[in-house]
Amino acid sequence: MNHTHLFNITGPLLGQAAACEPILRSLPDWFGIEEAIVYYVNEIDGLPTFLALDEKGGAVGFMSVKQHFPQAAELYVLGVRPEWHGRGMGRALLARAEAHLRDLGVEYVQVKTLAASHPDPNYARTRRFYEAMGFRPLEVLPELWDESNPCLIMIKGL
Repeated sequence: MNHTHLFNITGPLLGQAAACEPILRSLPDWFGIEEAIVYYVNEIDGLPTFLALDEKGGAVGFMSVKQHFPQAAELYVLGVRPEWHGRGMGRALLARAEAHLRDLGVEYVQVKTLAASHPDPNYARTRRFYEAMGFRPLEVLPELWDESNPCLIMIKGL
């Protein structure tokens, strides 16, 4: 894998659904349900979004955040094109989002992902990423999404 490609992080920006939808669609192992993609795309347009841009200025990764309370926010959705996995883009997006949230006075950030009781290996990688970034499991909500997709809430203090 060629690790020489550089990327730049920009944001937060609003109205980024058109840039983010192709990234979501490039990740069917994580975002394989059409209704969920449409829902995320509609939400992203109104949320502060950080974009990772390749050397040509094309969006190859993103992270949208949602502030629920003055002191608490959520990493609402994160996507990085598969060919960019393992190059530090998720870490860079998270660092920029956390800095932005700290500037707003946010103390805690959460992320929702698929719980370990589900055998999906891709989401096992997702959980390992968030654990490496300092997130800790808080609670499993087995029916938030549906019983075949148990939701794990992970939190991190900023």
